[in-house]
Amino acid sequence: MSHSQTPLKFLGAGWFACVMGLCGLALAWHRATPLMGDMAEAAALILGLLAAGVFVLLLGLYLLRRQRYPQAALEDFRHPVRHPMVAALPISLLLLAAVAVALSGPSLLARCLWLLGAVWQFAVTLWVLKRWLSGNGNGGLNWAGVTPALILSVVGNVLVPLAGLPLGYSAWSAAQFGVGLFFWPVVLLLLFVRIAVHGMWSERLLPSTFITIAPPAAAGLVALQWGASALLGWMAWGVALFFLLWSASVLRRALAQPLSIVFWALSFPLTAFCALTLRLGQEGPAWFQALSMLLLALSSLVVAALALATLKGLRSGSLLAPETLPLTSATL
Repeated sequence: MSHSQTPLKFLGAGWFACVMGLCGLALAWHRATPLMGDMAEAAALILGLLAAGVFVLLLGLYLLRRQRYPQAALEDFRHPVRHPMVAALPISLLLLAAVAVALSGPSLLARCLWLLGAVWQFAVTLWVLKRWLSGNGNGGLNWAGVTPALILSVVGNVLVPLAGLPLGYSAWSAAQFGVGLFFWPVVLLLLFVRIAVHGMWSERLLPSTFITIAPPAAAGLVALQWGASALLGWMAWGVALFFLLWSASVLRRALAQPLSIVFWALSFPLTAFCALTLRLGQEGPAWFQALSMLLLALSSLVVAALALATLKGLRSGSLLAPETLPLTSATL
């Protein structure tokens, strides 16, 4: 049977990056409420509902795929590059919980989403790091697998307090936030060593470079949520801005690649940076508030363009297709 007849077989965990991007945009629009009023809150609500709907749809298809193509699902966990992308599922739960809390306050649904997401994300981090101890011959850490996708599985713990703090889980939120914050420089060091010694990750993975924006942006939001001084928030914003400009240097080469789900790696980091900018803009000068609004418009356009391109790719059958490179290649 040809791949066009079995597209479900190629729906991996990376597709949940769509949910992450939509949640990030919903949180960004929510942050714009003090500047734009009820219109921003309505946009955040619509985006939050859309993210929840996409998550339910993808989860159903993902579970169906595991049932019909168990070997393909198992291959995701064994892949030297794809395996960290399994963290997109628990991160989606954490972000859905954050959106639910932001829009309607603490609730049983938000609490359940957060608890499942936090425990799952911690387990994924432990599993990925355990692989590093296996040795290169047994699926352990190797340079082909050192890509920005590692940030999702290891550093993604910094997202836990976004919903954990308002839900009352401050102690565990701090503990898991510490795990992500500790491994952030470790993963960065690995990425820089890989670039210096072995070169950049493959051209197909260039959009994932933008994932480097997410940790400082999310950490800045959490720090401000914890009541830290604005100075710490500005420091995080500066680091996120650096990684945004650094990632933008490969944007032209990234856009030259065929459409793939990897392009959704642009969405959440950009929206997280936008949310931090909007948060700082509430107390900043007028020019910075204008900048935050421009970033909100840009983030919305990027997510809308990704959504339209994804729908077009699904209709043409170009997205849910087998890899053209072997398993050990740096592909997603």
